[in-house]
Amino acid sequence: MTIKLMLLKSGEDIIAETTEMSIGEGEERRVVGYYLNKPCVVKMRYPEMLTEQSEGNNKKAGYEVSLFPWLPLAVEETIPVVADWVVTMVEPVIKLKQMYITDVMNYDKDGTKRTQTDQVTSPDEQQGVNLTD
Repeated sequence: MTIKLMLLKSGEDIIAETTEMSIGEGEERRVVGYYLNKPCVVKMRYPEMLTEQSEGNNKKAGYEVSLFPWLPLAVEETIPVVADWVVTMVEPVIKLKQMYITDVMNYDKDGTKRTQTDQVTSPDEQQGVNLTD
């Protein structure tokens, strides 16, 4: 399973299980796009500054992240995207990857949780997660 975080030309940050779409073989092989399985838009926001009254210091709590289905009205779970639309593709931070595996990959299309012995579980299922420690 190759989970990647990508930036599209549209400005959307997408996380998905990704496989290459290619043509040709050997030295002639060329990547023309990607298949995105269960793609989600990653929305990030900065929480309000938290003020600790006892110390008088302002402490930033980090980022809050939410995942939303990309093309939620599509019947297909795997969406092809041409390579021209991908600006960059990177490895997501561990917490984001775990959140995606737990909250997206381990659920069937109808919303029922899959039962797998190798699934990653989070202590509490939450919509947002703080990515800074």
